[in-house]
Amino acid sequence: MSTTAAAPTDLSRCARCATATVTVNGATPWCPACEWNLDLFEPARRTPELGWRWADRRIHRIAYRLTGRQFAELVGRSLDRPRISAARIVTVTASVLLLVGIVALAVLGVWLVTYSFPAPAIVPGVAALGLAVALRPRFGRPDPHADILTPEQAPALHRLIEQVAAAVGAPAPHIVQVEDTFNAYATSVGLRHRRVLCLGLPLWGVLRPQERVALLGHELGHFVNGDVRRSLLTQPAFTTLASAADLVRPHHGSTDGVSPFVMMAVRVVQAMAVRVLLAAHVLLVWVGLRDTQRAEYLADELAATAAGSTAAVDLHEVILLTDSIELVVRREARAGRGVAHWRAAADEARTALRPGIGVRGQLSIRDEVSLFASHPPVGMRLRMLRGRTWRTSAVGLTETESAGIDAELVKEYERVRRVLAWSH
Repeated sequence: MSTTAAAPTDLSRCARCATATVTVNGATPWCPACEWNLDLFEPARRTPELGWRWADRRIHRIAYRLTGRQFAELVGRSLDRPRISAARIVTVTASVLLLVGIVALAVLGVWLVTYSFPAPAIVPGVAALGLAVALRPRFGRPDPHADILTPEQAPALHRLIEQVAAAVGAPAPHIVQVEDTFNAYATSVGLRHRRVLCLGLPLWGVLRPQERVALLGHELGHFVNGDVRRSLLTQPAFTTLASAADLVRPHHGSTDGVSPFVMMAVRVVQAMAVRVLLAAHVLLVWVGLRDTQRAEYLADELAATAAGSTAAVDLHEVILLTDSIELVVRREARAGRGVAHWRAAADEARTALRPGIGVRGQLSIRDEVSLFASHPPVGMRLRMLRGRTWRTSAVGLTETESAGIDAELVKEYERVRRVLAWSH
């Protein structure tokens, strides 16, 4: 990956190797051969991260370098199973310390409330208890807006999920859900850490049979790839300090009877505390997400194990073209057409856009690198898959079997079609 040199006035040729530059979607041109100028920071193409242009440019440069370094370290290494990394150790240690702090706060609150009751100490005691409750870890719950599919409702889908889980060495999910987004995810919820698999039907509906196997392989792979976001023990590192910052953030309410100078001093202290807490939160999230990106590469490898490398690559090309494919799916939904038309329209879009896949993959690296991204850029994930040992499928899904799964989801597809038709 390149380091940007001083930008020449003529961007039609690479300043380093004289290769003709390329561009797509209005991006500033770059060299497709040596990737000169690919690391350019284009604020108009990105969501602000810190809000200051100079700071966003700086962290983009750092993220670009770190993402490239991680790719180089992993591309020639076995990704079969997760390893203990420095990022994981830091994340777990921080979470344990935060949990100990929350428990200590709760114990202090109980002691202040119960010691020599009733006494003035009850006021700070109740405050300490309230703070401990506000900062407690949240274990999540299944999305109430997604439909749960039981084995009785969708037996063919559940059989496929079990086959893929066995192929990647993952436990089967406790809950299978479908929703109306162009997405899919796997997570764990509740104190019992129940595994949830959620499939976005607009995405599922446009995938070819083996690409569906690859999607399941990737998502189920998150149950065995060591992703720190899915561990109960590491959850506090990603949420506690941000919650604390929200609690101490200055609020402009009634100040009757309070000196303006006192209120000014309190708000200055609050503002300083918010900045310290947010800085620590950003640091912990950054460290944890470095390890999370490694886990995504492993989940991609497990997708290739289940479905074969060809299907895994094809799946990621669909993800790379998400904006265009989602657009045609919405168009078909608004026209009152069902899932068969979604897939046909998506296939047409994929065929039309395929010649530019390489260029779009490179641009995704410029647009998607971030210190706060949970996923590596899609273009780098494609490179990782293409650069590793080519795999054959462990699980096969025929067109007939895939159509049988769609037949089980007729009601859900229709509900999603109505949502897509009315959404913007």
